[in-house]
Amino acid sequence: MPPMTAERPQMSLESFEVIAEAAAREDVALEFVNGKIGVKPVPDGDHGEIIRWLQQRCMQHRPDLWLYAEQGLKVEKYRSGDARVDGALAPPDTFAGQGEWASTEGVLMVVEVTSYDRDTDRRDRVEKPAAYAEAGIPVYLLVDRDRGTVTVHSEPERGVYATVVTRAFGHPVVLPAPVGLTLEDTDVLKNYVR
Repeated sequence: MPPMTAERPQMSLESFEVIAEAAAREDVALEFVNGKIGVKPVPDGDHGEIIRWLQQRCMQHRPDLWLYAEQGLKVEKYRSGDARVDGALAPPDTFAGQGEWASTEGVLMVVEVTSYDRDTDRRDRVEKPAAYAEAGIPVYLLVDRDRGTVTVHSEPERGVYATVVTRAFGHPVVLPAPVGLTLEDTDVLKNYVR
């Protein structure tokens, strides 16, 4: 085996342990965001209902687009990174022929729904907004089941979203251009939290 070099850095013990633990489980998926390996829980039934609800709203207001569930995206321009997003709003055929990890070109919005695990704060509220902004995705929608809120990140500039608006479940949520729709009945999201 060749020695580790600057071109082939050694994997940290923490990274190895994450991979080993995840490989032994069927209830998680691996992601590589911001140069770090992450473990993402497989969605539960309520999580799926939130994505279904969003798909329905998007189809009603933007029939020219589709909310692709569990889409793999290459999310980092300067470092290697892959994320399996809960939803990616894009025109039909955007991901045709691209394989498991697709380009973010054509993606208007990504959606994440928090999971009930210890990494959701770091993963969904810190690392993913940075990665999605860096990739130039216009809108990042976070449905935060822990906090009972919906947060809209928009206007990506230099690796951060310039505008971040958080609304409690039950209040209308405006998804700005290029999405251009308002989620009116967010009160229903209360039905999908523990």
